[in-house]
Amino acid sequence: MNAFTYVLSVNGLLFLMSIIFYFFPPKKINYIYGYRTNRTMLNDDIWNFANSLFCITLLKYSGIALLVMILMIFINEPLILLWLPMAFMIFTLLIAIISVEKKLNEEFDNEGNRKTKK
Repeated sequence: MNAFTYVLSVNGLLFLMSIIFYFFPPKKINYIYGYRTNRTMLNDDIWNFANSLFCITLLKYSGIALLVMILMIFINEPLILLWLPMAFMIFTLLIAIISVEKKLNEEFDNEGNRKTKK
């Protein structure tokens, strides 16, 4: 497998999934599709907030990761054929999840109610 195919199959697939998630977000709480955690499934308010934030965050970071990996093909192709695209994909997912969870902690309490602004 060449480096470009590898990058497209790993980072490109994540970017494609983020585009699909962006244009077709989950409409209601379900157990199949969306940013599903016990906390986000408590009510519609936290579900909609978490899913809209996650799809924007994932789209942004997966696009950046894809561009960086394509540029890295031209800089150091042998490195791309090892572990770097997979590491970038995992890193992208972790950043998206951590940023959404941080924002959820700022906006909602543990029961899924919005925190009051002081």
